[in-house]
Amino acid sequence: MMDVFYEGQVLWAQIDANQHMRHTAYADFAAQARLAMLESLGLKPAVLYGYKIGPVLFREELFYLREIGINEHIKVTCDIVKARADGSRWTIRHDLYRSDGVKAAIIEADGAWIDMEKRKLIILPPELSLLFRHAPKSSDYIEEPIKTK
Repeated sequence: MMDVFYEGQVLWAQIDANQHMRHTAYADFAAQARLAMLESLGLKPAVLYGYKIGPVLFREELFYLREIGINEHIKVTCDIVKARADGSRWTIRHDLYRSDGVKAAIIEADGAWIDMEKRKLIILPPELSLLFRHAPKSSDYIEEPIKTK
């Protein structure tokens, strides 16, 4: 079963000169799906902001498979494909599907958590880490060891 975290219509403003969805719109849809996935776990922006923590991306890679056009209805899934055992670093795979069920793109994003005041990477507090552990995981999920200094 797919974990769909965003469904919506492709707007005219998201179309490029070639009449298909512009490349930055893919990243926008993936970001919205990630936010919805985190919210579904209890990691709502207000909760994270209360701890002065935010997610930060290091890399985002997009694989185009099929065109997506104007007014197309899309679905975006999110699965953790790799994470450190403490959840401090992670990779999320987003699959974008057209309304006909065809997978149109795959986006992989590597990220971590940042202390927004100190501007340093951190490990989530235990109560938030417990929530993050319930994120949907892909069938090829890899848990990496915790790195020590």
